Amino acid sequence: MNNPLAASLATALGLLAAMPVLAAELPYLDDRSTPEAVLNSLYNAVNRHEYARAWDYFGEDKPAKDFDTYIKGFDGTDHVDIKTGGEASEGAAGSIYFTVPVAVRAVASDGSEKIFAGCYTLRQVNGEIQSPPFNPIHIEKGELKPSTAAFEDAVPATCGDGPPLPKKDTVLERAKAMFAIDYASQCDATQPDGAAAGEPEEHVIHYTDAAGDGGVNDEKAARLFRFFCSMGAYNESAVYYLSTDADTLRQVQFATPELDIRYENPDNQEKVESVGIIGFQADERLVNSSYDDANKSITSNNKWRGVGDAGTSGTWLFRNGQFSLVQFDVDASFDGQSNPETVLDYNTPP
Repeated sequence: MNNPLAASLATALGLLAAMPVLAAELPYLDDRSTPEAVLNSLYNAVNRHEYARAWDYFGEDKPAKDFDTYIKGFDGTDHVDIKTGGEASEGAAGSIYFTVPVAVRAVASDGSEKIFAGCYTLRQVNGEIQSPPFNPIHIEKGELKPSTAAFEDAVPATCGDGPPLPKKDTVLERAKAMFAIDYASQCDATQPDGAAAGEPEEHVIHYTDAAGDGGVNDEKAARLFRFFCSMGAYNESAVYYLSTDADTLRQVQFATPELDIRYENPDNQEKVESVGIIGFQADERLVNSSYDDANKSITSNNKWRGVGDAGTSGTWLFRNGQFSLVQFDVDASFDGQSNPETVLDYNTPP
């Protein structure tokens, strides 16, 4: 899959595919671009009762002695959920082998659950040495055993006698999945420097919980993810997601004034008569924006034309776990000069 944003969307669909919904409602997912995507596709096929497709994700070593036996193994199963951990990889003789720890929850038609945990081994044969038919990433084997752990905690830390596997950054993966779902069809596939889209710039924000008593337990760390979205002639847009704890992740919506701009001569718009605020709106994208760790703030500078003589700029300050608008400047005169007017200022004490 050449489009990284589309790959993230496929991963996001894999997360949806594991959710307990009717088979007919599940989006079809057949993605063999990464080991995790293959496993998500496997259980998507199982949940859609497309057992021939599920069977095909395995290589020569199939998961049962024959296809009929494999199908019977799902008798009485309503749906199956999968949770993956961090993967390990190792190259050998023209192939790359991947080890992926998983937890699987099988929910029966009567509502009862069984948890299984273990590891899958997948193989990717070097495409340059293959001849038709092409062999994509496939499952070499899966070794799962019943587990007494809760589904959320059942993913193994190691596979066999191997070293501990890398810990999966679930918050980052969720942020990428959310961005892919929300903006796959709206944002550019690559960034201006040629880097892949869908990979965020991350900032860690250390702060103290204002509701606490100032103790050590009140010290927190939020994670801010900035995703490039699009680039025009002179404006670049970005989308932000914020996580204030391991269970909370949301897109940042930025309060922005709605302006009433009046000109002395509306025909040339060189001289401004007045600029007023008539309300506020929430913007999901910021233009020419960046995060300043020293001030814990996000600033933006929206140019209305290329010469930069007109536009708006805003500052949103991080406090109490969220970003609040504290300053907004407007330069509404198309006069070839930069002469912004501050229309909102919460930085200055009353």
